[in-house]
Amino acid sequence: MSADAFRKTIALLASAGLLLSLGACSGSTPSSAEASSSASSSETKRNQSVADDGSSDEKPSAQVSKEPDLKVPEGSALDVLEQLPVKGRAPKTGYARDQFGPAWSDVDHNGCDTRNDILNRDMSDKTYKANTHDCVVATGVLNDPYTGKRIDFTRGQDTSTAVQIDHVVALSNAWQTGAQQLSEATRTQFANDPYNLLAVDGPANQQKSDGDAATWLPANKSFRCEYVARQIGVKKKYDLWVTQGEHDAMKNVLSSCPTQQVPTDGGVVTPIEVQESPEPAQTQEPAPAPAQTQEPTPAPAQQDENVYYKNCAAVRAAGKAPLHRSDPGYAPKLDRDGDGIACE
Repeated sequence: MSADAFRKTIALLASAGLLLSLGACSGSTPSSAEASSSASSSETKRNQSVADDGSSDEKPSAQVSKEPDLKVPEGSALDVLEQLPVKGRAPKTGYARDQFGPAWSDVDHNGCDTRNDILNRDMSDKTYKANTHDCVVATGVLNDPYTGKRIDFTRGQDTSTAVQIDHVVALSNAWQTGAQQLSEATRTQFANDPYNLLAVDGPANQQKSDGDAATWLPANKSFRCEYVARQIGVKKKYDLWVTQGEHDAMKNVLSSCPTQQVPTDGGVVTPIEVQESPEPAQTQEPAPAPAQTQEPTPAPAQQDENVYYKNCAAVRAAGKAPLHRSDPGYAPKLDRDGDGIACE
């Protein structure tokens, strides 16, 4: 073979080898676009797998929005509660009932004392003591908001206390939560304000005493929302504060009735479901005893002259209210309506 032919053969072989090499490289290495597509597909499959079995421990996307907090309805009792200052209870030093004026004054000058005004407002089927211009309630029916019971009221020495007038915000509680700073005239108005007064079951009122919402609530659970809302309304009206415990107890009650409004006037707004009391069993009247020879009428019991009360505030401070005609310290000046019961 000539040298020229040999060189041409070598050149052809080299050229063929180069083409084979380039073809191999092109078949085994994916383009950048194919690589990106493959990686994206792999990641999508991995994420889908995690989402399906819920086993991912990665943090949730920042774009996931939380549900907005529920807003307290404007004008609701909860709303007004949050406007009241929260402070500690002030000392009871200096508190006395007469710091709030004479008991049951006729502050509205309608010719009738506050106690009878509230009995007249809150009771039904009323009758009145004669010659009192329909002021002094003699009998009536109370649908008691505190217990849910029906109370048949009859005025008398042993029966009047079955229905009592409660200060929804007790005077002592008011004294310790800002009323010390009120004027005497404003405190008298507070004690006789129909907005802060309810006719209620006597024993329930005694049980409550001067407790706030943290220590006492009505046994009638259906009335608790309205009861707490009225306390809040009274404290707002007279610029009083609440303690932290009182605030928390009120908020807890209102959590079950967040749209409860603060009452705008006196009296019970919520209808009370009355629990009818069973009729007492009738007992056979005993046969009348044979007539006895009339004994001389005993002289009326002498009052203990050493017992004297300046006014009904002093009677209550001594824990003796109400006074009956036969009790030591009873005086006609304390019995404003002359029914034999003073300082009711």
